[in-house]
Amino acid sequence: MAIKVEHEIHGRRKGRNMGVGLLLLGMIGIVFGLTVVKVLGLTDIRQMEKFDHVARPQLEPGALEAAEQRAAEVAAEAEANQ
Repeated sequence: MAIKVEHEIHGRRKGRNMGVGLLLLGMIGIVFGLTVVKVLGLTDIRQMEKFDHVARPQLEPGALEAAEQRAAEVAAEAEANQ
């Protein structure tokens, strides 16, 4: 027969560890829930691409045509100045 003596400090540590573990699981659950809600709330994947704070002409209708037109105007001005 084995004698197992557990000091009361082990019980307190176990209780604290369980509390920290539950808090960690709660935080993970909140982040996961927010992620699921955000992904399911998107109707168009292009909405997600707009949050990178970089000008991307493929996201704006007519922007590519305007850029090509401006490039042609600049080329014409450069040609005229030569």
